Amino acid sequence: MSGTVAASLAQDAPKSPYASDFKGRFSNAWPNTDFSSVEISADEILSGGPPRDGIPSIDDPRFVRLKNGRAGEWASRLRDREPVISIEIAGDARAYPLRILMWHEIVNDEVGSVPVAVTYCPLCNMSIVFDRRMAGQVLEFGTTGLLRHSDLIMYDRQTETWWQQFTGGAFAGSLQGRKLEMVPSRLESFAVFRQRHPSGLVLVPEDPDSRQYGVNPYGGYDSAAAPGFMTGEVNTYPLAAMDRVVVFELDGAPAGVALDYLRTVKRLDVNGVVLEWEPGQASALDARNVADGRDVGNVVVQQRVRNAMIDIPHQVTFAFAYRSFFPAGAIIGMQFNHDEAE
Repeated sequence: MSGTVAASLAQDAPKSPYASDFKGRFSNAWPNTDFSSVEISADEILSGGPPRDGIPSIDDPRFVRLKNGRAGEWASRLRDREPVISIEIAGDARAYPLRILMWHEIVNDEVGSVPVAVTYCPLCNMSIVFDRRMAGQVLEFGTTGLLRHSDLIMYDRQTETWWQQFTGGAFAGSLQGRKLEMVPSRLESFAVFRQRHPSGLVLVPEDPDSRQYGVNPYGGYDSAAAPGFMTGEVNTYPLAAMDRVVVFELDGAPAGVALDYLRTVKRLDVNGVVLEWEPGQASALDARNVADGRDVGNVVVQQRVRNAMIDIPHQVTFAFAYRSFFPAGAIIGMQFNHDEAE
């Protein structure tokens, strides 16, 4: 065999033992995604049902502005306990109601001159805001229609790299190995947002009649024995799979606090990270109507920077999701008996 042919074969050889399976399953639908060095098994990927962009991202978001904390137009339909994802950058405060996000999952927006992706995965109850700037360009994100550990797999339309929403990491494509920066955000009730930002902006649908906004298509999901779209088993004992966990980073490693425990103690200081809970937010994944869900409360996670308490990135997700991505991640209050707290 000539050196030229051998070099050519070496160049064409997959860099990963999983590459062939990925290419066999996904290359027809994703011809522009580089699967040559993917580091996870294709067996971990499941179809959620819709195809690429079958759950359409919002790329030209519309907002209405609160007036002295009062909502007008379509936003007047929102009830006080309804959950919203809120962000504030450079004085620009915006709320993204989950009654919209659960039908679209991604909003590509610009807040305080920062391009962001506001994301929500209903199956994990995972809300994360990412900075869309990466490798000298601004990315625009869409849904692949695929799931890993029941969590949304996003893709960017510039390179068609695949990104795991839970971690913000790219695991397939030309940007593989990169990680998106998380932007501090809160999952809070609409009433709390209005009180904190009485002139803030509220996302409204472009066509209010195009979806059943306000209806929870995952009715009863909160009380399910286990999540859907999972491969393999995940150990959350002694927590139930669908118990909520507040997830944040502590000294460079993932950490969690059982929500039922935080609800009991109300305030917790974990090595300088302060978590607080107060009632008043409905679960979006409980009752048929989002606003009627059981009260899961509002969580704030902050850290002292100089003389001020500053929000840090955190999520309130299900125990199965946290353990799927961080099997060894600590959970404070794991031994708390949530049944006795009811």
